[in-house]
Amino acid sequence: MRSIWNGSISFGLVSIPVKLMNATENHSISFRQIHLADGGRIRYHKVCELDEEEVPASETVKAYEDADGSVIPVTDEDLASLPLPTAKTIEIEGFVPPSAIDPLQLDSAYYLSANGVPAAKPYALLREALRRSGKVAVAKFAIRGRERLGMLRVVDDVIAMHGLLWPDEIRTPEGIAPDSGVKVRDAELDLADALMNTLGDADMDTLHDDYREAVEELVAAKAAGEPVAEEEGEKPEGKVIDLMAALESSVRAAEDAKGGGDGDGDGTHAEVHPIKGRTRRSGGGGTGRAATKRTARKRTGDEAPGQRPGGGTGKASAKKTAAGKAPAGKTAAKKTASKKTASKKEPAKKTTRKRTTA
Repeated sequence: MRSIWNGSISFGLVSIPVKLMNATENHSISFRQIHLADGGRIRYHKVCELDEEEVPASETVKAYEDADGSVIPVTDEDLASLPLPTAKTIEIEGFVPPSAIDPLQLDSAYYLSANGVPAAKPYALLREALRRSGKVAVAKFAIRGRERLGMLRVVDDVIAMHGLLWPDEIRTPEGIAPDSGVKVRDAELDLADALMNTLGDADMDTLHDDYREAVEELVAAKAAGEPVAEEEGEKPEGKVIDLMAALESSVRAAEDAKGGGDGDGDGTHAEVHPIKGRTRRSGGGGTGRAATKRTARKRTGDEAPGQRPGGGTGKASAKKTAAGKAPAGKTAAKKTASKKTASKKEPAKKTTRKRTTA
């Protein structure tokens, strides 16, 4: 690694020569601006707004713009004359537990390396002292022309330093929290806990930048002259959903994804319905009232009044009975048939009403 700063750690009367290296790197894909018509690069030039001429870097200096619009030039010599004891020294101010550092203050990260053989012993001494105490060191250092706050901690066998924002650079979250009238029920908390337990721990080593990979594939495809396939992403519908139903569906989906739970086991996600559309389920599907209406319509619409599910009507049975008798018994047969028909019609109507009411 290339060092970006050389100095020393001031640990009481002990001075530890160190080199500072960046602990992180940016993997984002950088782009250039070009003229689409001919592919020429677009470059920015520093032009003076008074004479409209380009100004070289040697004639460019810093300046501070006052509230009234007046400009006060500040040269590098002016800044160099200011007292800055931390320009080449990381001054340790004290030691605190790691929990005393607000994560909001964490900024850039660096590695500190012992600069030379004589620095190895005091470097190892500070490293082991931090490791045994379980604390971190709070220090001041200056880089790129400004004094900053830092936190020193042990990472493996190396002392790492995190740049910290000053406490007055952290904004207070006023007016950001939701209304205090929002209440969370215990049942919702239980489902949230179940979802957290189902998802389990996050494997940080397996996480990667999907968007960066997609950009790399896009650039490679365009460079090879291949057509670029467009993928339509899911658009959020913005519907108000039932929180309990969403939590239950999330738990089932997480269990199915891990191959466990009481779900179907096919890894499909349960559908989440809006609050308006929630219905009470009964039996195999649909509402009980709708199922009963469908059954009643089927039985009353497809069958004639008095018709039995298995065969013909009572009137047809009476005609058959009358046909098998002598003519002298026609009147009696008709009365008997009408009585039988009436007796069979009445139970059918009662049955229909009873089922429809159910």
